[in-house]
Amino acid sequence: MPSLGADMEVGTILQWLVKPGDSVKRGDIVAVVDTEKATIEIEVFQSGIIDSIFVPEGNEVPVGTLIAMIRADGEPAPAPAPPKPAAPRPPVTLKPAPIVSPQPAARPEAAKVAALPHKLRVSPLALRVALDLNVDLSKVKGTGPEGAITKADVERAAKAAKEAPHAEAEPAAPKVEAPPPAVPRAKPGVAPIDHHTAMRRVIAAAMARSKREIPHYYLGTQVDMSRALAWLQAENLKRSVTERILYSVLLLKAVARALHDYPEMNGYWVDNAFKHSDAIHVGVAISLRKGGLIAPAIHDVDKKSIDEIMANLRDLVQRVRAETLRSSEIADATITVTSLGEQGVESVFGIIYPPQVALIGFGKVVERPWASNGMVGAHPLMTATLAADHRASDGHRGGLFLAAIDRLLQEPDKL
Repeated sequence: MPSLGADMEVGTILQWLVKPGDSVKRGDIVAVVDTEKATIEIEVFQSGIIDSIFVPEGNEVPVGTLIAMIRADGEPAPAPAPPKPAAPRPPVTLKPAPIVSPQPAARPEAAKVAALPHKLRVSPLALRVALDLNVDLSKVKGTGPEGAITKADVERAAKAAKEAPHAEAEPAAPKVEAPPPAVPRAKPGVAPIDHHTAMRRVIAAAMARSKREIPHYYLGTQVDMSRALAWLQAENLKRSVTERILYSVLLLKAVARALHDYPEMNGYWVDNAFKHSDAIHVGVAISLRKGGLIAPAIHDVDKKSIDEIMANLRDLVQRVRAETLRSSEIADATITVTSLGEQGVESVFGIIYPPQVALIGFGKVVERPWASNGMVGAHPLMTATLAADHRASDGHRGGLFLAAIDRLLQEPDKL
């Protein structure tokens, strides 16, 4: 079970998209995992053949638990271990166990999702809603592309089941004699988990850890956006409405370019030491409609064109809303950028997301008096802020980093 952020402790396998014997290549999606923050598609980072699956669908396990084994192409399958001679013991009648792995038993409300036919097309968001509402997906008719079951289909099925006046009560699930989950998220007889409450809980834990363990320092500067906005306006006049660029893309590219000269801002604090990352994966803080936020990464921002970053950002926001993020997008961010300008906030001093060591905040662009070339006039100004880990850098370098971002935004045509 991969760690999809510092605030993740457990994950639930909602669906396996592969079975033993299937071939996979690097980047393939093999499973859908439910966390307290989002539903995530799990990628593999090694090509080969799925040898074994150890955690059945519907089971919740701690981060780090072995959930499957991939055998490299050409590597022979492991020989079955010879059976051990049974020690003499009194005869015992054993009940057949529904779970064949030593993992914790499935959550009661996940039982019907775990029975999902392998080839049934279901969106990750629909899987999560079915888990919460205890809907049997095998009985839901999908109205999405190619008959895929959508969130709306699941909600209609749940509503119909609730409103059915003479619906027969479902038989109780057979009692399973198994140890409780190591980190239980729901207890038998308790209503399905409130994901909004769960998200606030994990955000609270991560932010409390950040403020408790990370010695933050904060810096801020005002950036004259005249040149950047003028260039952006001229560039967008050449484009159709669907191809226009948001000014936030210029901010992301400027941050990524500045990190080349200030590498101590790009990486992680782990094992009491700073680990620099050669790759620049910028996490973008995106608010969720149901509340809370998530900061998935756009990969290799420094190597991409403005158009590529815009396309990636548009795609990322859409998939955040639909809860179809990939595990690498959640786990790979090396620095985070947050912008509250659209909410009218002029400056934001954020909290670093561990184990990262820096967070950049951008506020609203406002017109203010500004002196330039000996002349005072109204200029569009934006406040840029830095929250940084004093263990990895100091205020002197942080100030130069902010100045580098400012300087790059004065030459938008070179971004």
